[in-house]
Amino acid sequence: MTRLHLLMVVLLMGSCLLLVRTSYDARRLFAAIDRAKSEERALDVEFKRLDADRQAQATHLRVEKVAREKLHMRTPLPGVIVYAVDPAAEAASAAVAASSTSAASPAARGKP
Repeated sequence: MTRLHLLMVVLLMGSCLLLVRTSYDARRLFAAIDRAKSEERALDVEFKRLDADRQAQATHLRVEKVAREKLHMRTPLPGVIVYAVDPAAEAASAAVAASSTSAASPAARGKP
């Protein structure tokens, strides 16, 4: 009987130690989750601030001002501008325009 009592006491002590360790791990993990949530909120606030700064920096007027002042850029004169022409695109648009005008004419629909 004493062996059985001794075995039960050892198992009880082991169970108590396991319960204490499990409680400690749960508290530690809860504290880690709380710190992570706090860090997430701080990062979210910082992201929103940086996004607002980015939007403010990327306005058309600010980009043009920086281009003029820091990069010394200016609007080109009309004589300097060269337009590139794509012959294939021009031919396609002319064909589409011709087909739409011929389809709209009464002679094309068979009416005199």
